[in-house]
Amino acid sequence: MARMTGTAARAETLLGHGVISTTPVAGGDICTATRLRMSNGRSAVIKTRPQPPEGFFEREAEGLRWLADAGGANVPELLAVSDDCIVLAWVEPGKPSGDVAERFGRALAATHAAGAEKFGADVDGYVGLAPLPNRSMPTWPEFYASRRVMPYVRAARDRQAFSHEQAMTIERAMSRIHDFAGDPEPPARVHGDLWSGNLIWGTDGAAWIIDPAAHGGHRETDLAMMSLFGLPHLQRVIDAYDEAAPLAEGWKHRVALHQLHPLLVHTVLFGGTYGAKATAAAQALLDGPQDD
Repeated sequence: MARMTGTAARAETLLGHGVISTTPVAGGDICTATRLRMSNGRSAVIKTRPQPPEGFFEREAEGLRWLADAGGANVPELLAVSDDCIVLAWVEPGKPSGDVAERFGRALAATHAAGAEKFGADVDGYVGLAPLPNRSMPTWPEFYASRRVMPYVRAARDRQAFSHEQAMTIERAMSRIHDFAGDPEPPARVHGDLWSGNLIWGTDGAAWIIDPAAHGGHRETDLAMMSLFGLPHLQRVIDAYDEAAPLAEGWKHRVALHQLHPLLVHTVLFGGTYGAKATAAAQALLDGPQDD
């Protein structure tokens, strides 16, 4: 109760409204999430973490604003942010449906099409609690190899999360990334961490994206992330996306490339079999596309 009292008081200070009740909600293993019922009749969710990394919640807020500005996929209203918490409008969770999946696919295409000034971002960010280097590079293959893959290969080696041979397999793939990357595309406005846990199927008949690692990147990255850990009605999302913004030839063969980064992040954070999965993805690129 003491924690809840402190959370309510913090929210009241930031929002200027009284908090009638607080309810713990599922929020992953990084932050504590609490639903707030406020005196103005609205509900919100506040995410807190003791001693978060510098700029942790500020980077999340900046990413949410940037994605919302695209006018595509739905983003919860940002109500307040501070160095120790972030407060968003509450989205009532519902059940996935094919119709919502199709609308989300078209909306995600619009978000991506809003574009970015460069591959990367003005400041570094976070993916989960892992640092996310964002300094821009002239092309997406250079950016992806230098800012997304190789830093985590080095971190995984430092943590002895995989072997020298596994690291060399990924390094060989990155040395040939221009062979795998497909035709150049302009920087897309990507979420950057679009697994199923960062998409809320609302009771309002809409899908809402949260917890971004937003940057200027490749649009196929978000699609590959959705397929990595599974998403309800994924094929309907992709079909609607492809209809709204046709995907480039060979995109299916590039899924392994775009999944390398999240697999390496999980290797660094959790170890286990993720190192082997990342190595297998790199080896699949080196072996070349197989017949569908």
